[in-house]
Amino acid sequence: MPYKNKADRKYTNAAKYEDSPEQVKNRVERNKARAKLMKAGKVHKGDGKDVAHIVAADKGGSIKDGVRVESASKNRSFKRDSKHNLVSEVSKRERKK
Repeated sequence: MPYKNKADRKYTNAAKYEDSPEQVKNRVERNKARAKLMKAGKVHKGDGKDVAHIVAADKGGSIKDGVRVESASKNRSFKRDSKHNLVSEVSKRERKK
C-alpha cells in the first residue's frame, strides 16, 4: 500500500546498498566515463544522453573497453508491445550477439 506521507518511507536498505564499497567503485567508474566524454565535447549536462559501456560494467567492462553515447531511452529500456507491457528483458544489443 502506498505511503500517505513520503517521509514515512524508509530507505535504509537503499542507502546501505549505495554505500557498499562495490557500488561506490561502480559509481566512480560511471562518473569517470561521463567526465571523459564531457571533456571531449561529446556529451553535455542535461542533453538527455547516457554514456554506455560497450562491454557492460556489470559484465566486467571498463572505460578501457570503450564507451559510447546513447539516448537515455535506448540505454535504459527493454522491448515492449503496443500496450507498453514488457516483452523481453534482453536488450537489442544483447540479442545481436
